[in-house]
Amino acid sequence: MKNFLKFIAFLVSFFGTIGGAVYVYAFSPYFTISPQVENDSQEFSPAQSFVINFTRPIDASYYRDKIKITPETPMKAVVNDTLNQIKIIPKNDWKVDTKYQIELPVGRTRDFMQIEAADFSFKVEGYPQIAEVTPVDGATEVRLDIEEPITVKFDKSTEDFFVDFRLSPEAEVEYQNNDDKTQFSILPKETLQEGTQYDLQIFIKSKNAPDNNYEDISKTSFTTILPKPKTWSENLAERVEQAKKYTTARIKEGKYIDVNLATQIMTIFEDGKLIDSYLISSGKPGMDTPKGEHQIYNKYPRPWSSKYGLYMPYWMAITSDGKFGIHELPEWPGGYKEGQNHLGIPVSHGCMRLGVGPAEYVYNWAEIGTKVIVY
Repeated sequence: MKNFLKFIAFLVSFFGTIGGAVYVYAFSPYFTISPQVENDSQEFSPAQSFVINFTRPIDASYYRDKIKITPETPMKAVVNDTLNQIKIIPKNDWKVDTKYQIELPVGRTRDFMQIEAADFSFKVEGYPQIAEVTPVDGATEVRLDIEEPITVKFDKSTEDFFVDFRLSPEAEVEYQNNDDKTQFSILPKETLQEGTQYDLQIFIKSKNAPDNNYEDISKTSFTTILPKPKTWSENLAERVEQAKKYTTARIKEGKYIDVNLATQIMTIFEDGKLIDSYLISSGKPGMDTPKGEHQIYNKYPRPWSSKYGLYMPYWMAITSDGKFGIHELPEWPGGYKEGQNHLGIPVSHGCMRLGVGPAEYVYNWAEIGTKVIVY
């Protein structure tokens, strides 16, 4: 009988996580909990309860207010109605990235069997780390909109944490996150000041921690785009650079050609990204280039215009009747070519002329059906 009792007096203890709580099970005919139950590879969330299950009802008076936690942490130990479980609940969450030790005192079951003292250890996970912020730190000429917001990506879910985003100069922000809460999209509720440096600070705390526990985990800076010029430069090269800086995409998907008749600038975009800007010569007064939304209907590398007796290299029609299009500076059969000096000035008969080089590039880049917006 004695050997039999020794045989059955073994102890098997293990960790498991059920319903947001950490469970430690103790099995012994003497109801003795094994000391130093530990699993260093497992990390708990800050709000997770620590639960010890017993195989028989316990005398709760041995445990109330006698369980010790190191480092000392406000908590409550709740014994369930059937007296076979103790749930240790932190008052304001466990401290992140911290290892805890729980010391259970000597106790008894309801039928007076002794339960030996025991120690348990567990580690609380650290804060999610920032993997990527867009715009990147130091970015300039930033313009935010609903399709290009500030984005912040974390290396793991922020489900158990509150994240706070603050802009300086101060601007109230709106944000949304993806399903697994690893990425946030952030937009200011008001238009940001142009040509201004903004600092984005990111703060985080565990959900049940006091508000004064927010920790600053990141700071990046970006500068918004400069205000549009009231007047465009007379210098045509400078005007092209202005167009690259201030022209914004009106179509965010696919390729499209943007033509500003006031500045005599053509800008090409792909998926909302500016590819390049070029000087053009559009229709002169009385023979105006038609405004509105058009598309490329047909293309031909070097068509002949019988009406005007000249070639129009890299032709792309923007109207279905072929009366208006985009092409390189025209040339006569003898080789004389329209001068580059007319670019930037509306002098054509309604078409949009491009210089040597840009015309070929746009011709090869654009496809049949590519949108053309003229305004």
